[in-house]
Amino acid sequence: MLETAESGVLRHTTPTAETLALYDVIARRRDVRAEFTGAPVGDEVLQRVLGAAHRAPSVGMSQPWDFVVVRDPATRRAFRDHVASERDTFAASLPPERRATFDRIKVEGICESSMGVVVTHDQERGGPHVLGRHAIADTGLFSTVLAIQNLWLAATAEGLGVGWVSFYREPFLRDLLGIPAHARPVAWLCLGTVSHLESVPDLERHGWRSRRPLADAIHHETWRG
Repeated sequence: MLETAESGVLRHTTPTAETLALYDVIARRRDVRAEFTGAPVGDEVLQRVLGAAHRAPSVGMSQPWDFVVVRDPATRRAFRDHVASERDTFAASLPPERRATFDRIKVEGICESSMGVVVTHDQERGGPHVLGRHAIADTGLFSTVLAIQNLWLAATAEGLGVGWVSFYREPFLRDLLGIPAHARPVAWLCLGTVSHLESVPDLERHGWRSRRPLADAIHHETWRG
C-alpha cells in the first residue's frame, strides 16, 4: 500500500498480497536445467505465458519479437548436439580449476523439457522511424529481452521452468528453423513442467560465481557516489 506524506512524497506501508506474490515469483525464478519432467504443457497455459511475453513494453510499440515453438524431437536433438559441441569448445578454453567446476554444470535441458521456445528479434519491425530508437539502436533488442523476462516470470507463476540456452551459433539456429535473414535468434528457451525449482541458482550451488550484494550495485548521483 502507498500513502502520501505531508511532504507529498509517497511512502510505502504494508505490501498487499498481490505485491508480495510478484516479489515471490521474482525470487523463485530459476534458470532450469536438470529439473524438467517432460510432461506436456497445456495449450491454454502456453497461450497465457506467450501472451505475457507479448505484452512486454517495446520501443515505439514496435513489438520486434516472434516466438517459434519447437516440439519436434528430431529438431531438438539436432540442436542439442550442436550445443554439446559448443559446450566442449568452451570447456577446452578454461584453465583446469575452472574446467573442473564447469564440468559439474548442466548447460541445457533441450530434450528433457516439454518444448523449446525460440525468441527472435526483428530490427526492421516498426519501419524506419521507430519512435524512441533514433539515438540508441539497441532499444529494439532490449525490448525483445523484456519479452523474454515477461515470459520467464509468467512461466514461474504457472509452476513451469525456463532455461535459456546460449551455447549456440546464430547461423546454425537460423538454418535449423528457417528463420529469415531480417530476424535474429536471440534465445532458445527450454520451457516445461518441472519436478521442483532449486532454492539456490545452479551457478551458485556449483561454485561458479556468487551473487553480488545489492549494496555494491547501487550508486547515488554519480558512478562513484
